[in-house]
Amino acid sequence: MTQRILVTGGAGFLGSHLCRLLLQDNNDVLCVDNYFTGSKQNISDLTAHPNFEVIRHDVTFPLYLEVDQIYNLACPASPIHYQYDPVQTTKTSVHGAINMLGLAKRVTARILQASTSEVYGDPEVHPQTEDYWGRVNPIGVRACYDEGKRCAETLCFDYHRQHNVDIKVVRIFNTYGPRMRLNDGRVIPAFIGQAIRGEDLTIFGDGMQTRSFCYVDDQVEGIYRLLHSDYVYPVNIGNPDEITIKDFAEEIIKLTGTNQKVVYHPLPINDPLQRQPDITLANSVLDWHPDIQLAEGLKKTINYFEKLLETEETTKPVLKLPTISLAQ
Repeated sequence: MTQRILVTGGAGFLGSHLCRLLLQDNNDVLCVDNYFTGSKQNISDLTAHPNFEVIRHDVTFPLYLEVDQIYNLACPASPIHYQYDPVQTTKTSVHGAINMLGLAKRVTARILQASTSEVYGDPEVHPQTEDYWGRVNPIGVRACYDEGKRCAETLCFDYHRQHNVDIKVVRIFNTYGPRMRLNDGRVIPAFIGQAIRGEDLTIFGDGMQTRSFCYVDDQVEGIYRLLHSDYVYPVNIGNPDEITIKDFAEEIIKLTGTNQKVVYHPLPINDPLQRQPDITLANSVLDWHPDIQLAEGLKKTINYFEKLLETEETTKPVLKLPTISLAQ
């Protein structure tokens, strides 16, 4: 049966991949985006599809539609963007969740809220399980994103308990792949861009902090399975294969065939020292696990950025922003 599906942030990195997956099932997909970090280019090949529509809209304002399912992905996810206007970032998570949950309540739609591994903060539990409450600085420069997402989760469960809204909450760990923005400040596009341009790779800290990277195709499959499950509580979706940022930089140098040096700068405040998902719950509830290995996914991502750099010098202009960590 064809479903009417709303994807907020649908022109963004994750959202554009999710829209494609949903269209494969012959659904009617409505993409909503304000293009702050999303891009029309990400969905340019979809605009002629008879089952695809686009609305330019900011989710901090109410939206009145008739839909069956909602994927609420709208929110800047990289520090260089979410720290540019921290008040607006918090409003996007909080007001956006209120507006989308209100819509879900009105039309009795199932809603999936995109949360984040950043709700765990700089964790004292490793790897991170869904029952860990996290360690977040509520007044730090990252709090607009971290605490905004925590509040969005709170709202989901309050709407569920008080109004019986059908909710799903996914905690997304570091994800990468084609259609990431080259200049968004996160470690994968930063390292790849530096390597392709022949620049030294920049590491903040000593490089021993860890991350776990999930390829975008695996990530959207996990998100899709969660929305179609009967499970209510948060689920980690990410790749549990952990790597230090230093080793990751060396992997990028090897895969790009370059010989850049690695240079080190001080680690920004509140930057997590370790990040690794425990995906036991995703395995058991969703029968999900990542299939694409890091080297395979990186080759696809490097190829995408190489083609991107051949056609344009940069994406959107980078605003002069506070120094942030590349290890996101």
